Amino acid sequence: MQKRIRIVVIFGTISLIGLIITQIYWVQRAFSIHEKELDQSIQVALINVAHDMAAFSQIKPPNSNPVVQLSANYFVVNINDKIDANILEHYLSKEFERNGISLDYEYGIYDCVSDVMVYGNYISSDEKNKKKTESSDLPKYEDYIYYFGVDFPSKTGFLRGDYNNWLFSSLILMIVILFFSLTLYIILKQNRLSEVQKDFINNMTHEFKTPISTIKVSSEVLSSPGIISDPARLDKYVNIIKNENERLQQQVDLVLRMADIEKETSRLNKEEIELHSIIKEVAYQMEARLIKMNGSILYELKASNSMIFADKLHLKNVISNLIDNAIKYSPNKIEIRISTINKVNGLTLEITDKGIGISKEQQKRIFDKFYRVPKGNIHNVKGFGLGLNYVKNVIKNHHWKIDVESNLNEGSKFKITIPQ
Repeated sequence: MQKRIRIVVIFGTISLIGLIITQIYWVQRAFSIHEKELDQSIQVALINVAHDMAAFSQIKPPNSNPVVQLSANYFVVNINDKIDANILEHYLSKEFERNGISLDYEYGIYDCVSDVMVYGNYISSDEKNKKKTESSDLPKYEDYIYYFGVDFPSKTGFLRGDYNNWLFSSLILMIVILFFSLTLYIILKQNRLSEVQKDFINNMTHEFKTPISTIKVSSEVLSSPGIISDPARLDKYVNIIKNENERLQQQVDLVLRMADIEKETSRLNKEEIELHSIIKEVAYQMEARLIKMNGSILYELKASNSMIFADKLHLKNVISNLIDNAIKYSPNKIEIRISTINKVNGLTLEITDKGIGISKEQQKRIFDKFYRVPKGNIHNVKGFGLGLNYVKNVIKNHHWKIDVESNLNEGSKFKITIPQ
């Protein structure tokens, strides 16, 4: 399934890039073709004007093409005779209309005596907006003696207006591509969520199956006829059932607490509490486990003002989760240091261990729901991957801040900043 989704993403990405490149190519090509067609229409119209002027003056028209395009908007036309401005304007209007050229233009006539371009007129395609203006010095052309020049100042804008239609279609395509990309993103996200949930269910099944099996076996032993005559054995299996039941209760409580803290409507029962006493209370509850594992907790409670405003139950759970993680990920001798100190921005609580540490890549994900840092090549540490996500949500709901500092094989430090 994962391989299929990867193939879909690769081909989808290639298709999107291909669509974008194709659209850019055709937009540029369409603009170029339209500009070339317009230039050809103008050339044809100006050639006809040159022949009409020659016929009117009863002279021989130029043998070669009389039209030269000096720039994108400017054309000069060779006439082998003096030019009358009124006659020229008449033929220009006639030929442009016949060739479907509805552009504003201005023309000038070269005066060989004074060696300047004499301004003719500005002709607007919209009669309502017709205006006359002084020309911005139409360029001369040294190869002709009798000629006129025509400039189309609105040509670029005219082409851009048509270009906007292509831009609109490109915008529609980009919207389609955006939704397609969003679909791919949702598919990947849902696939990732499905994998995470499957891992959670498998892990939860294992976590529940083990104590249930142990309770079942212990119950069968307790139901045997001779168990009453062996008080030590009876007490042993009663304690096993009790411990495994507490273990199940802790797992269920964690899931329920997680669901509760994630609710937007959940309210924290904040009260003024003394942080140091909370730390010692939680640590005392875990002392038996630490002694059994030959571990220890070092206290460096240096905060002179340890009064904070917090939800007592959730704060206990946060400290318990962080200490529990320090124990889980310390495969050798367990050494945990809990320290507090007052700073300008409030009180800082740090819980440090000398465990396996967390890589930089994993540090970005440790607060994600269901994520568990792998120990070696497999997940061999018990848990649902909810502890640190719960810690993050509690810290967030209190408007506190949590940071992690860690290096592989050098341990980890979780620092909680509490404003006072």
